[in-house]
Amino acid sequence: MRTSSNISQKRRLAQLGAPFAAGLLVLTGCGGSSGGSSGEAAANYPTEAIEIMAPADPGGGYDMTARSISRSLTEGGVIETGSDVYNVPGGSGTIGLTQFVGDNAGDPHQLMVIGKILVGAIEQTDSQVSLENTTPIARLTAEYDAIAVPADSKYETLKQLMEDFKSDPGSIAWGGGSVGGVDQILVAKLAEATGIEPSKINYIPYSGGGELTPAVLSGDVTAAVSGLAEFSDQIAAGEMRLLAVSSEEPIEGVDAPTIIEAGYDVSIANWRGVVAPPEISDEQREAVVSIIEKMHDTDEWQETLEANNWEDYLMTGDEFGDYLEQEDKDITKTLTDLGILE
Repeated sequence: MRTSSNISQKRRLAQLGAPFAAGLLVLTGCGGSSGGSSGEAAANYPTEAIEIMAPADPGGGYDMTARSISRSLTEGGVIETGSDVYNVPGGSGTIGLTQFVGDNAGDPHQLMVIGKILVGAIEQTDSQVSLENTTPIARLTAEYDAIAVPADSKYETLKQLMEDFKSDPGSIAWGGGSVGGVDQILVAKLAEATGIEPSKINYIPYSGGGELTPAVLSGDVTAAVSGLAEFSDQIAAGEMRLLAVSSEEPIEGVDAPTIIEAGYDVSIANWRGVVAPPEISDEQREAVVSIIEKMHDTDEWQETLEANNWEDYLMTGDEFGDYLEQEDKDITKTLTDLGILE
């Protein structure tokens, strides 16, 4: 039985940072820890509490996703062994990833929340550990970006904004999240769709919606890109104008076209999912996928999706593994085009 002292040890290791964890990976040779035959372990899975790492501070998207999975697994009646969540912040998720791979090889009772932002962070930080060192389990949720301008902006439509962007790229100051993140990738894809060199984009990164929103309202940026939920209050209050959303299909209850409907073949989803450690058997992987699929079908999870305006984005197993490979290629290309990667 895994005890609270084991969990505390993991948290202490996290504070030592990526270099130690990377060294631990080499020293352990990725040795397994679940004990017994993999077939027995899979047949009885889970036999102990499932621990879920959120590779960020409490309160953000990774943390909310991890705690929602944990709650749905237990309160939804999927497992009886319990579930714990712990946080490993730093490195845009790469410190947590390094620790997760180094500490947990072969243990199917360990899960980690990942997302699109982590894929880009791995490339930017030249992390020694990548998602190839994990076992893909499931993609679960997606949130979509919004393109918004101040309510008194001259831009009534995305097309008007893009026409000025095309004629003079530097004249449009785009505000969004961190460098190389989902928001900047969306602007880069819009630039590519209109024949603009991504390196000419005037992009101003902000630490989050709390910092970006005042910049939009004060006119410090021409247009802003962020998660739809970040702007929803200002849009409802008439302080911002929503020009478009990045979903492939219209979003129910949102009075704005998709970017595709506005005439640009661009969509992007800020997805999140879960992986298991390396070196679990095929039978163990199938057992983990099975409980995540059961978790997905619980009322608790469906209520979580609705309460957070998360899109149901389920994809599991090998299909999710193929998706991760394609995401890595696409994001690497975009970051290279932006000049962020050489």
